[in-house]
Amino acid sequence: MDFVETQAQATPEVAEDLAALGELFSKKLYHELTTALRTFVQSDAARQRGHVAPPRADGAGGHGRLGGRVAHGGVRPVPLRRVQLRGHRVSGAALAIRCTDVEVSYTIASHRPLIRDMLRGQKPAAQTIDAVRGVTFDVHVGETVGVVGPNGSGKTTLLAATTGLVPLAGGTCLVRSVPTFLGVSAVLRNHMTGRRNIQIGLLAQGLSLEEADGLTGDVIDFTGLGDAIDMRMETYSSGMRARLHFSIATALSPEILLIDEALAVGDRTFREKSAQRLDEHRAASGTVLLVSHNLAEIRRSCSRVIWLEQGLIVADGPTDEVLESYEAS
Repeated sequence: MDFVETQAQATPEVAEDLAALGELFSKKLYHELTTALRTFVQSDAARQRGHVAPPRADGAGGHGRLGGRVAHGGVRPVPLRRVQLRGHRVSGAALAIRCTDVEVSYTIASHRPLIRDMLRGQKPAAQTIDAVRGVTFDVHVGETVGVVGPNGSGKTTLLAATTGLVPLAGGTCLVRSVPTFLGVSAVLRNHMTGRRNIQIGLLAQGLSLEEADGLTGDVIDFTGLGDAIDMRMETYSSGMRARLHFSIATALSPEILLIDEALAVGDRTFREKSAQRLDEHRAASGTVLLVSHNLAEIRRSCSRVIWLEQGLIVADGPTDEVLESYEAS
């Protein structure tokens, strides 16, 4: 089938893309592209030999377009996941987390960019969503704080920002140590068994191979998965995954634990075991930030509640007072 037949049978959008590709690879453009590529390779090789000075940040010299973009701030360094955590630490003996005017934004394209648009330098329209808007709060060592709010209010995004999993658009988030994030959507290795996931999880928390092997048996017992522990993760239900992940995350009693709906999954027996372990964690001066729609669990576990709505804090105070207002809204 030749090019004309393929284009005739395609949708209008694909046909336009094919036509744009045909134009791109015309003889004239091909000559221009190869000439530009050859010039770039030669200049790059000369620069590595020290014969050509590297481009300046103000755009003078070197590649004019790239230099201009850097000078105008259009290209920014890729944000490191935990740069805001590792660069600054919370001072003071009683403070575990301090968030000040925290803002998190997402940019979503209106549609998938087409080839013809990219060739013409056209970008799809983008929409910026402010998931968290100027949130400020402190959490003290040994405190268990609940976070409530409707779906889409920014609860999970706030936890992810606290761990450094998403970059901040504004504000600061300081922590005493890098938190452990526990959520039902946490990634586990599907092609490995539950036992192997436990071993890898313990090694990732800094244990030696001998220490991880010695603790694996206790973690397996806590999961209550029985013979399923030696089955591949892809055969696990959501409740079994939650059991495994919670058991791994709390095996070493992290200093700061962030929980996103993980306690809402699993049977009653395991939820009771999880609650007991959280009590032990708090008794050891551990700090917990708990996101849940289960208000009974929030009442049982938390002495303080933060109510989020559309990325803003509506209320922050004692559990009974905040939940009473939340339920009445």
